[in-house]
Amino acid sequence: MPEIILKYQAEIWQSIGETFVMVGISIIAALLIGLPIGTLLYLCRKGQLLENRALYSSLNVFVNIVRSFPFLLLVVFLIPFTRFIVGTAIGTMAATIPLSIMAIAYYSRLVEQALLEVPRGIIESAVSMGASVPEIIFKFLFLEARSGLILGLTTSTISFISYSTVMGIVGGGGVGDFAIRYGYQRFETELMIYMIIIMIFLVQTIQFTGTTIAKKLDKR
Repeated sequence: MPEIILKYQAEIWQSIGETFVMVGISIIAALLIGLPIGTLLYLCRKGQLLENRALYSSLNVFVNIVRSFPFLLLVVFLIPFTRFIVGTAIGTMAATIPLSIMAIAYYSRLVEQALLEVPRGIIESAVSMGASVPEIIFKFLFLEARSGLILGLTTSTISFISYSTVMGIVGGGGVGDFAIRYGYQRFETELMIYMIIIMIFLVQTIQFTGTTIAKKLDKR
């Protein structure tokens, strides 16, 4: 192992841990909040089970606005809100706030798209059998869309890793921030390339795992 890598070994592992914390919390937020919002977007659309134009429009505007924001500007814009939630605007935990909000909006749209791919006949069959809305959601919609939901989460996770690279602006740390501060700014090209390889490995591992699981769950 090159001497420069050994020199910064502790910092490298710390940056990897920071990336996992930021991305991990974002994934949890996407699942706990983004999944329900995406499901509501689908259910409240015109002609769907819970058609509600006002609620759909509100959720749709929220998702569109957040996704339209350049992420760096979103981080800066949310600094007062971040300080209110975690008590500080600096650090890894502070970085999870804008990242989680972006994750919620990003994944909710992918959830809506995945549910739209479920054949309408399946929903109509569920309704004719007297299934309740929760039963239709969990026993029919999610079951039929499970492959698309996994692929959407995989795509989202990779995007979260990409977004996490700019969190150095609020001291969030992470692999990307380490590569910029120690590799680029200090002209340690070898170190920067090493960190890029780590990022590529993370992304490829997540993509392979997500695609494999999606294929196994896809019964079509």
